[in-house]
Amino acid sequence: MRRFFSFVIFLAIPSFARAEDSPKGAIELFAANEHSLNQYYQLSFDEKDRSRHREFLNSAQSRLRRIDFDSLDRSEKIDAVLFENHLRHELAELERAADRDREIAVLVPFREPILALEHSRRSGSTLEPAKTAGILADLSKTIDKLRERVDSVSKSKDNDVDSLSKIKRTVAFRAALQIDELRELLSHWFSFYDGYDPVFAWWNKAPYKGADRALERLAVTVRERLAKVGAGDRDSIVGDPIGREALLGELEHEMIVYTPEELISLAEDQFDFCETEMKKASRELGFGDDWHKAIEAVKEKHVAPGKQPELIRELADEAVKFLNDRDLVTIPPLCLETWRLDMMSPERQRVNPFFTGGEVISVSYPTDAMTHEEKLMSMRGNNIHFSRATVHHELIPGHHLQGYMAHRERPYRRIFTTPFLVEGWSLYWEMLLWDLGFPKTPEDRVGMLFWRSHRCARIIFSLKFHLEKMTPDEAIDFLVNRVGHERANATAEVRRSFIGGYSPLYQCAYMLGGLQLRALHHELVDTGKLTNRAFHDAVLKENAIPIEMIRASLTDRAPGRDFKPTWKFRDDVPPGKPYPESEKK
Repeated sequence: MRRFFSFVIFLAIPSFARAEDSPKGAIELFAANEHSLNQYYQLSFDEKDRSRHREFLNSAQSRLRRIDFDSLDRSEKIDAVLFENHLRHELAELERAADRDREIAVLVPFREPILALEHSRRSGSTLEPAKTAGILADLSKTIDKLRERVDSVSKSKDNDVDSLSKIKRTVAFRAALQIDELRELLSHWFSFYDGYDPVFAWWNKAPYKGADRALERLAVTVRERLAKVGAGDRDSIVGDPIGREALLGELEHEMIVYTPEELISLAEDQFDFCETEMKKASRELGFGDDWHKAIEAVKEKHVAPGKQPELIRELADEAVKFLNDRDLVTIPPLCLETWRLDMMSPERQRVNPFFTGGEVISVSYPTDAMTHEEKLMSMRGNNIHFSRATVHHELIPGHHLQGYMAHRERPYRRIFTTPFLVEGWSLYWEMLLWDLGFPKTPEDRVGMLFWRSHRCARIIFSLKFHLEKMTPDEAIDFLVNRVGHERANATAEVRRSFIGGYSPLYQCAYMLGGLQLRALHHELVDTGKLTNRAFHDAVLKENAIPIEMIRASLTDRAPGRDFKPTWKFRDDVPPGKPYPESEKK
């Protein structure tokens, strides 16, 4: 039995070696190798780690370009184009990270000595405790001197100090975050040896404590003096805008041909539709054109504490019945069977004031530990009609169905996952269900229009923020006044957008991806080329890739090796279906 097992492994080796001959095999091997690299070279602010990743990406790019592109079928050509696009973007991200680190170098002059200690630990080099103690002592002095300079930035006229005073608030906040990371890295380095090597502890315990305290104080000082965030301040939102040039690079990666300014204009057009329809619903509810009052009235229609999970189950079942009755999409029985509920923690609700979903739907609703005001805002923000407009976004046909299929259809493409498809798919369904008559009452329409307006607003405030034309505080006001958010929920939304770890275009992707799918539906379903069910099933089978590539597959347009996005989808988006007031009175 042992010899037979060895023989099987021997036969598998040549097959594995040929994996890179196809784009699919090259992608799978790349993903496996990248995972291994990420486990070892995991410091995003370390140029040595970045250099190794750069070498890896360049090597993968060279191997991909050796594949005979012309001999590939349409699906393989799409894979090759996606892979090239991915590698190009990853390389650009490394350069952008290096540029951003250079911007804060003056505030982290001690970065390299700390990284050198980590490199030595990581490689298992021989430790010299007396030497590392000296390094730590020097670190403390360097950090303390820098802190004194920062602390006096508003008092001194010294040129060097003045140069610190010119550092942008957003850059200073980024520097403070990196100081925190370096402190954590140094702590890990120290704990690796402490207690295991008595000589190490004798030499290094006191110097380490000094360096740790110095880093902690510097981070606080940089936040207070330069980033203008007070100690213990959990509410200020600073963010880190990337600028127009970087936005254009991100749009190119997502295969979007429009400029940020054109996308803002597109969002305003969609806003006009929402506001027109919102006024219709408001008039039916007896509030005239004052749609803010209509929203406030709908917010009061929430379930009692403890009843939100039951509501979500009922709304999920209602959506599935609507889909099945109209034969809109295939729903695998196991997918329908396996979604589940969980409760969202109060701390997470500071960033996600509304429930989120997928295989697990996290219920955002008040807990007994919240203040009275927090409880009321949470219930109002997660009312029946707002929830009815989004349960299907999170579950079926939205994220849960999408994630279920992504594990089963071309799973190797998951490294190309884009929010323009992930979030765009769910938002597209909100628009399609509107057209198909899913809202039963004016309150339902208010709920659906609230979220549709919200996604328009996300495009506007997130792009303007990264263009440095809107501050986080202005974004909060925008959501309150233009969409109708509770202020606490608007604050949580902006906090999530700018400091929640999302990519710069993530909040734009909901509406823009939804409009791309809407345009593609118009091209293929409204013309009779595909049924609704065939179209939706086909999209899911492509996995979560840029929608222009899904369009290439569904319309049998094989991309060239030097593919550049050209799809002006805005021209192909059908208008939303207006609801005549007379039909709903």
